[in-house]
Amino acid sequence: MNNTMLLLFEKNKTWTDIVKSFGCNVDTSQDIVQEMYIKIQLKLEKGLDIDYNDEVNYYYIFKTLQTLFYDLKRKEKRVTIINIDDVQIDKSDEDVDYDKAYKKVTDELSQSYWYDRKIFEIINGGESIAELSRKSEINYYSLYNTYNKMKNKLKKLI
Repeated sequence: MNNTMLLLFEKNKTWTDIVKSFGCNVDTSQDIVQEMYIKIQLKLEKGLDIDYNDEVNYYYIFKTLQTLFYDLKRKEKRVTIINIDDVQIDKSDEDVDYDKAYKKVTDELSQSYWYDRKIFEIINGGESIAELSRKSEINYYSLYNTYNKMKNKLKKLI
């Protein structure tokens, strides 16, 4: 562990207090500080120098913590909390004949163009589109569109 990280760890309570001043509770503050350590360590490995007069650049750490806090708040805005009592359960799934639906899907796949079928099977099997694109040297968007076309076609069957 390098000297800069040791200097950072010595001021752990200071960093936590700063994040708490943004309006976070203790647990969230500690989580953000831990994220800051990871981010700073990665940047130090890439050559970042945050030393300032035998101490850590306080302003840089403050801005890093502030940015991580803002990122967390942006993510929280996208999350919708739903009360479980307000959820109505759809009973229509109980009437689905899964064997019949599976047969429809396999029949449609077997009748599809071989390229479309193979792309769908590979990606549906766990290979990412980006990986397949790199390995096969086929354009990413071509694979993406083919996969989505097949997926949507099969969804309509069910």
